[in-house]
This record gives sequence, structure tokens and C-alpha cells, in this order.
Amino acid sequence: MQRNYWQRPVVTMATTHTVRTVGSMPAKFVPRKKLRTRPSSIGYHRVALIHGEPEHKIDEFMLYSDEDEDEDENDGEEEENSRDGGGYIALGGVPHHPSHSHHTVRRKQSFMQKYQPLSRNFADYVLTRSRGCSRLEHQHINEEFGTRHMLTTGMFRERPIPLDRINKVFCSQWLSDHQIAMGTKCNKLKVYDVNTRQMVTIPSLRSSELHRPPEQQCGIHSIEVNPSRTLLATGALNSNDIAVYRLPTLDPVCVGEKAHNDWIFDMCWLDDQFLVSGSRDTRLSLWKIDDDMEKDDSNVLPSYGYIKPVKVKKCNGAEKVRAVIFNPNFVEIVALSLNAYLHVWDANRFVQKMSRKLPHAMENVCLTRKEDSSLYAIGSKSHTTLLDPRTLHYVRKVNARITGCGIRSVSFHGDILTIGTGVGAIMFYDMRAGKYMESTMNSGRAVVLKSTRGWVSADDQYHDVFHNVEYTPAIYTHCYDWSGMRLFTAGGPLPASLKGNYAALWC
Repeated sequence: MQRNYWQRPVVTMATTHTVRTVGSMPAKFVPRKKLRTRPSSIGYHRVALIHGEPEHKIDEFMLYSDEDEDEDENDGEEEENSRDGGGYIALGGVPHHPSHSHHTVRRKQSFMQKYQPLSRNFADYVLTRSRGCSRLEHQHINEEFGTRHMLTTGMFRERPIPLDRINKVFCSQWLSDHQIAMGTKCNKLKVYDVNTRQMVTIPSLRSSELHRPPEQQCGIHSIEVNPSRTLLATGALNSNDIAVYRLPTLDPVCVGEKAHNDWIFDMCWLDDQFLVSGSRDTRLSLWKIDDDMEKDDSNVLPSYGYIKPVKVKKCNGAEKVRAVIFNPNFVEIVALSLNAYLHVWDANRFVQKMSRKLPHAMENVCLTRKEDSSLYAIGSKSHTTLLDPRTLHYVRKVNARITGCGIRSVSFHGDILTIGTGVGAIMFYDMRAGKYMESTMNSGRAVVLKSTRGWVSADDQYHDVFHNVEYTPAIYTHCYDWSGMRLFTAGGPLPASLKGNYAALWC
């Protein structure tokens, strides 16, 4: 049987795998000992490998020929082939003699593949989950199934969120199933409740009086939640300091200062206590947040402490560190600099290991990784570069459907790569199919979500920049909720001189 390697894999919503507990495996499927051929005076005969005999000692590395492997795999098919006259069935159903040079070999399926109960029915998934037999039944649900279905069928609808006169939303995170935190250029930390549609402002934390702020403020560029979802790290009132809040109450914990002298662009958690920040001053700082931290003795409420970095090191070869992520599989910190370099650090020793030049040199501003840390995605002016974390080699270069659109945010949701652009369009790249996701309602048309205008200050600079050109906001940030059925997108005008905002919930 000829296998079609270009066939798209079947996307199922859930799978249920039941483990056999009674009975024994048929002898036909019991694996046998490997046999090795050895020359003799009569001919070639097969001798079992017996452990401990010097003459049959196994080398450290062994190479097995394809002929021996095919002979073992075809033993279980002798009976079936004998019914067809001892020949093989080639393509087209024409019987051939075994000595024929062109024939197909059918691989013998294992017992688990042939007889193991496997269900792709979602009703079976719910039923087995209610029984609670997790030890005997392995269950898996495809988190991206709902997202893929809603995108291909055009079910996502934009619900704009009014932000009054806030200037540009740079970052966002889902705090719970109904709360979204966002940071703005005007240095405001906002929390939006999806159910009540209420917007709450969280006071920014001030640094100590002895610490010097940067020459010019630039707002909050990063919001990160630790793995146990007990702490939230973001920018403080000074753009070169960090602020830590406790979840879910958002009570202030501490302010991290005296590490950077310029804007902090991104942060990432290594675990529940250690945090790494990357700044425009080309430095990376390591912070430790303790639960028993000393509070300020002043009578000002709420009270919080001040901490200093554990280590501060310059990122060699970097120019303005724009994004920082942590890879738990290799225990590495990966930093992206504006001069199109990717820098890898050892997280245990906090030492820089290597740097790699990226293929596209313009506007490398966003970096993300897949959930299983098997792939990196870097957004530039007109491309999204996919890199292998093991070697940092280029796996694929995804061209933007709109040339020069400026990719401002990227994220993975399963095998769906979501791309936010500087022209108000959100695109979706299917990693399975190796192309942009296509709509099932309109054949051949790619799935694209186009945002509305939002709000923009129509001053003289606005008319100079968008003279006879339609204005669209840039998608600086986007994030899915835990179910993947709701997508939050936010941003504002792309030129730095313009003031405006945009935020919407797609569901």
C-alpha cells in the first residue's frame, strides 16, 4: 500500500486511550530476541545473542542491515501471503512472485496499534473523565480545535473595548477567565473585566527617592505571570524599574531598582521566584522575589519593599534588548536585540553562551516560543522567522501576506502561529499545513481578522502622516484565553509621535 506523505493529518477534538488490564498478549505480537548471522563452513546460520559469552560479545555500537529488519517484520505476514499463492500484491492488485524486483512490503502493526481501544469521540472523553479512571485511561484534548474551527468558519466577531484617551497598549495577559491586564505607553496598568465590562486602574509603584528615573518615560512594555500564577511582574512608575504584584488580589509586593538606566522592554520568569529583565541599555538583570520580604516602615499604604538585582550583565553584541524568553527544556534565556541578533544565555550560571545573526535585519521587535519549547518565532518587518532551539538554524521563513506591514506581536497556540501586524491585520499560519490558514466558507481565501480604527488623536502630525492614506492601528499585543475561544488584541498608532489606542475582544 502506497503511503501519501503529503496528506494533511486529521485534527480531532479529543482522544481516549484505554489500557488493557486483563488477558495476555498473543504470541504473534510478543517481541523475539534479535538474531545475528555468522558465517560457517556450511553457510550462514543464525545464532542467538547470549549475554556473557566472549565470542558473542556485543560491540558498543552496532549496525543492523535492512535485510535482517525486513525479515523479522515479515515473519508475521507469511501466513497471510501464503493464501495469495505465496506472492505479493503490488499496486493495482496484480499478484507477483516474491522474486519480482518491484513489490511493496506491508509493515506489521504492533498489538497496541491494532487492538488497543482508541476513541476520538468527545462523548467518550466526557464519559471516561466522569468515571475518574485516569490510571487506566489516557485522555487528551486538542486545545486548538475550537480556535481552528472558529477561524476557518468565520465565527470570530470583534467587540471593541473603549479606552478613553489612553495612549497605546503595549502588553497584555489573561489573569483569569474574565480578567485581562494591560500596560500602556502612558504608564498605566489596567485590568478589564470581560463579564462586567468594567475597567480598573492599578496604581503604579514608585521607586525609592534615591533612585534616578530615565531621561524620558516610555510606559509599560511587559506583563508576565509566574508559573504558579501567584505573582505578576510589570513595569514600575519609572520605566527602568520593575514592579511585582500578588495575584489574584494585585496587592503590591516590591519594586526592583538600581539595575537599568534605560527603558525595560521585556521580562520572563525562570521559576516562581527568579525573574529576568531586558533593557534598552543592552543589559540583562536577574531578580529574586522572596515571600518574606521586608516592607517599607513608612505609614504610606499600601506598603511594599525595595529590592536590588542579584546580577546585572551586559549582553555582548546586542543593541537595545527588545524581547526575552526562557526555554525550560534547555534551561536557557534567549534575548532578541534590535540589531538582528539572537543571544543565548545559560540560566543556571547567568552567562552568555552564543549569539546568532538573523536573516532579516529590519525591525526585529518580537520573539516567542512554542508551548513545548520546540520552536522559536521572530517577527521582523516583512517576515516571521522560525528557528530550531537546538541549533538556531532556520526552519522556515514565513513571508507576510502584506509586504512591509511590520510584525509587532507573535504567539503560538498549539500549531497555530498568530501574527499581529502594524496595519491592523491579524494573520494565522498553520504549522501542520505549512501555509496560512484558509477559510472553509470561502475556498482559497486566507483567514485574516481586520481591526477597526479605535481612537487616534487627529492633530497636525496625524494629517501629515496619514495624508490620503487610511489609518489602521498596529497590533502591539494579543493573547488567547485558556480555552482558545477568545482572543484579545490591542495596540495603537504605529508612528511614535501619534497618540491613540485600540483594544478589542474577538469571540
